[in-house]
Amino acid sequence: MPQILHPRDAIVRVTRSCICGSDLHLYHGLVPDTRVGMTFGHEFCGIVEEVGPEVPNLKPGDHVLVPFNIACGQCHFCKQGLFGNCHESNPQATAVGGIFGYSHTGGGYDGGQAEYVRVPYADVGPTIIPDWMDPDDAVLLTDVVPTGYQAAEMGGIQRGDTVVIFGAGPVGIMAARCAWLFGAGRVIVFDHLDYRLEFVKNYAPAEVYNFKEVDDVVVFMKKTTDGLGADVAIDAVGGDAKGNFLHTLFGPKLKLEAGSAIPLHWAINSVKKGGIVSIVGVYGPTGNMVPIGNVVNKGLTVRANQASVKRLLPRLIEHVRVGHINPKAMITHRVPLDDVADAYHMFAAKLDGCIKPVLIPNAG
Repeated sequence: MPQILHPRDAIVRVTRSCICGSDLHLYHGLVPDTRVGMTFGHEFCGIVEEVGPEVPNLKPGDHVLVPFNIACGQCHFCKQGLFGNCHESNPQATAVGGIFGYSHTGGGYDGGQAEYVRVPYADVGPTIIPDWMDPDDAVLLTDVVPTGYQAAEMGGIQRGDTVVIFGAGPVGIMAARCAWLFGAGRVIVFDHLDYRLEFVKNYAPAEVYNFKEVDDVVVFMKKTTDGLGADVAIDAVGGDAKGNFLHTLFGPKLKLEAGSAIPLHWAINSVKKGGIVSIVGVYGPTGNMVPIGNVVNKGLTVRANQASVKRLLPRLIEHVRVGHINPKAMITHRVPLDDVADAYHMFAAKLDGCIKPVLIPNAG
């Protein structure tokens, strides 16, 4: 049972916790300094059990969703709304702020794939779940929905734009859905898993293509956009990407790169001149070989960051309320927390049509 360690802490009894594609980066050893005994899980919601004396906004019994960013709310970056880049919550890095359950590169905080979790800066991050909201929707507002939404936001999508998204995991699915909210005229999604492509085809909706069935993704994108390329390209995969033997060898296999960079190559080379590349796929802190010369010569704008969940929550809650977004539709499996190892295996191996597994503590 975690304890209050700081006046701004809260202790939360977890009611739902997700396994994220980013957790698989830890699971597969792509993120350094993941220490034995650490509790994973940065997507969770739960009931407040105890609060420190400097947490006036919460009380025991509140059902809260907890952003995956741990943010102080007071530093230079938090004041700009860059809650994913908090300068105070992560003494282990100067780039990303603290993240629950994401190795010591994310600050070394235990995560929410547990019965209880200590929530630092609880006067800033946790948001009380509205009475009308399904907790299954709430737990997906802690990461997946804001990350997908911010991917589309960073794309600077203009009305009628063609948006191509690499990756049909939960974040890519949500990015495709949100691209329409910004005015996209055409949304295209690539992946290699037909069941996920079928899901996003109907959920977003989107044009979908299995990159294994396309001779050259970049040439295909040029041909389908009158030789220009997409207006916006979104990397929603990160270091676990499939699709190129050498990138898989140098990245996930030999760890010479911070994961496979093939989606970055596809994004940079298939977006039009002057276009925008939005990156929310997670890579490790080491380098990757990417065609930076093409970025310069094509005049591309590259935008990337961890989602700033707290900044986005008010508008996302409204989108859920009015029915523009239905997060819980992505949940395919509800698994007792005791069976977390089986859930990881299923999610990692893409078994049983798994898109998003949710862990339920004390599920009986």
